[in-house]
Amino acid sequence: MTKFDERIRLKEAIMMQTYSYPTSKQLLERALKVIPSGVYGHLGPVEGSMLPPSAFPFYASRANGAYFWDVDGNRFIDYMCAYGPNILGYNDEEVERAANEQAGLGNCVTLPSIKMIEFAELLVDTVHSADWAFFAKNGGDATSFALTIARAETGRKKAIFVKRDYHGVSPWAKLIGNAGVVEEDVSHNLYVDWNDYQALENLVEQHPGEIACLMACPYSHGNYVDNELPAADYWSKVRALCTKHGIVLAIDDVRCGFRLDLAGSDHYYGFKADLICFCKALANGHNVSAICGIQELKGTAASVFYTGSYWFSSVPFAAGIATIQKLKRIDAPKLLREIGQKLTGGLVDVAKSHGFHLNISGELPLWYMRITDDDTQVLHQAWIAACVQRGVFFTNHHNHFLNTALTDEDIAFTLDVADDAFKAVKQLLPQYA
Repeated sequence: MTKFDERIRLKEAIMMQTYSYPTSKQLLERALKVIPSGVYGHLGPVEGSMLPPSAFPFYASRANGAYFWDVDGNRFIDYMCAYGPNILGYNDEEVERAANEQAGLGNCVTLPSIKMIEFAELLVDTVHSADWAFFAKNGGDATSFALTIARAETGRKKAIFVKRDYHGVSPWAKLIGNAGVVEEDVSHNLYVDWNDYQALENLVEQHPGEIACLMACPYSHGNYVDNELPAADYWSKVRALCTKHGIVLAIDDVRCGFRLDLAGSDHYYGFKADLICFCKALANGHNVSAICGIQELKGTAASVFYTGSYWFSSVPFAAGIATIQKLKRIDAPKLLREIGQKLTGGLVDVAKSHGFHLNISGELPLWYMRITDDDTQVLHQAWIAACVQRGVFFTNHHNHFLNTALTDEDIAFTLDVADDAFKAVKQLLPQYA
């Protein structure tokens, strides 16, 4: 072996330097004194997406483009995108300019601004199934409004949901056994397995004239399981079944919206929803959600009293207009699929070079990945943790999101990190080496 070869061998043997999070840990201890769980919801350090917690930062200091920095100064390529809202990159210049210009004119005012009308007009022109638009703040606001509209329209109580679909944190969207949920909250809920059309048809026939709404995500992207796309004729049959029985078909496009198709994920899969709910990517991080619907439900929507503090806030409307216009101009869904193909294809190849199989499921703009060589998921968690400690922010059991600010250099760095992380895992877990 020559000295050059020896240098290469030594270089290859040296692992990347890993991050540490002393300030994050100090802040978590401080937060635990005044905030329940310190970081609440599914972002909590013990909620399953970030295991082991010691491998993850808990608090961010700033964000720009495809990256965020934690309070210890570590930079991460962000493949969670704030759990979806960041679709154009953090601090997108066009979006922030529009938001700042509107902020200079006014935000929360006694009366709504013209931006609300312009935003609704843009959504009606963009979303294939939309004849009208209504705005709120969270995805859960939109799904709750959809369910209420369906009940108001039909005079029925029951609703069908797909098992593992997530529609927010309202009591009706949870299951018995979740803290604080009582039987009455979910007594009118019915559940079916994803893609099981026959079970759905049977359920509808068992409850003639009782079902107000069928609410579902456009494809199955639950946590802890491989994501699953709709069967070839699934949605066409579901659409026909709902029409036949007078059931309102509501699509929860909170996660997928504008990543699969700017005209709506129902359009992407070749059917037309009665109601469709948007939130995450709607305004590139500015807090606004929307529910769009068909003309036949417009009067019913108007009859439901539904509002909240800040719901007429005009800055998010301005940001949303700029976001949708830019998504259209750059054909974001096409770009995200191209980025997703490069990224996931590279990750699969890197895993294969180490003798592992990385399964990619779902749609490329928001893919789910799982190492299949270990049913306990210890191997997968160890690899994810090693990637995070090297500057690539993945989580363990949640679908990931892409943004259009990601570059080929970011993907190349990600693949280098993935490679180094597999080397580290083999040292940490020699039984998989």
